[in-house]
Amino acid sequence: MRRCGAKKIKGLKCLGCGREYSQEEVKYNCPSCAENLDIVYDYEEIRKSFNKENLSQNRDYSIWRYEPLLPIEDLSNIPPLQIGWTPLYEAKKLGENLFLKDDGRNPSASFKDRASAIAIVRAQELEAEIVTGASTGNAGSSMACLAASLGIPAVIFVPQKAPRAKIAQLLIFGAKVIMVKGTYDQAFDLCLEATEEYGWYNRNTGYNPYTREGKKTCAFEICEELDWRVPDKVFVPVGDGNIISGIWKGFKDLKEIGFIDRLPQLVAVQSELSNAIVKAVKASIQHPGSRIQIEPVQATTIADSISVDMPRDGLAAVKAIQESKGWAVEVSDEEILEAIKIVARATGVFGEPAGVTSYAGYKKLKEEGRIGEEERVVCLITGNGLKDIDSSMKVAGEPFLIEPTLAALKEVENV
Repeated sequence: MRRCGAKKIKGLKCLGCGREYSQEEVKYNCPSCAENLDIVYDYEEIRKSFNKENLSQNRDYSIWRYEPLLPIEDLSNIPPLQIGWTPLYEAKKLGENLFLKDDGRNPSASFKDRASAIAIVRAQELEAEIVTGASTGNAGSSMACLAASLGIPAVIFVPQKAPRAKIAQLLIFGAKVIMVKGTYDQAFDLCLEATEEYGWYNRNTGYNPYTREGKKTCAFEICEELDWRVPDKVFVPVGDGNIISGIWKGFKDLKEIGFIDRLPQLVAVQSELSNAIVKAVKASIQHPGSRIQIEPVQATTIADSISVDMPRDGLAAVKAIQESKGWAVEVSDEEILEAIKIVARATGVFGEPAGVTSYAGYKKLKEEGRIGEEERVVCLITGNGLKDIDSSMKVAGEPFLIEPTLAALKEVENV
């Protein structure tokens, strides 16, 4: 077995009450207050053997190149699929100094593979026989994909309205799919009950602290792909809050070990039809110093991957926005759909509704004059557009149906 280096994890700390635990004491959230936990690293120990020079010589272009900053003990447990090191494109047609991080290029065509990779390694370390999770589609298909690559059974809970393309992924990867007659939040809660009842290993974000550790690798890649020039702003689609809290953790990790000398400003982007985080940020601005309160909403956005009533990692998300001196912005579903078309036709990157929500937020703030011309900005594109064809077709336009003759073709406008 390929064991990692010296002990690098100090323990876990609750984001709510602040209590600290060892890795052996807890598996999921805080036993005291039920809030989410954060993994605490020994950065001094990590700095002894991890530096830019040895990283530059590493030819493993995946999330595992950052192993010293990941909570894994045994590298022989990693999935055989290529995860991470996704392209960072400069999108000059959309804006000066604008970059798109295309995570639709991951194995299951979603950002969520980053989290699933760490979770499934942890599941093996704990000798779990079955993995499970609740999802609107992406997290579940991601877990099913990686579980299939390792021969581990997966049971995935999804709401009845999950897009068919994502259900197809789950089924083709061999997962047992439990379709719940209700919302994502109801599927999430049932998944937790099943975890308790059957002893399966649970991958749910906002519950399993190791998912955030996978998502932070995107921040590592952004900085390395920009030759360690930290972007000024990073726009993040936000649902349950786990991606933005993970991204922030990643930037902080790099600063702690001296790879970067400053931190970016994070911009959380939500649909106005699923805006619990935006509301919480606004409330914290109106009442500075008050306790962060996350209130549930009735989410109905077309962007299913970020359609969440109660953000399960909401506290960490709001803290990330606050610590980065960032913003939270909401956009309409119409703006999200339009962003699919704009991004695809200007860059060739095809994002699903949630995936391009970041750009919809960027476009809105750019038009409002809130982004400087010289600012370097990254938008996360978190999922591929083939995940939700029905939404894309609403703005794509219609094909031309003609007779198979040149005369008929000449009648088509602007051919």
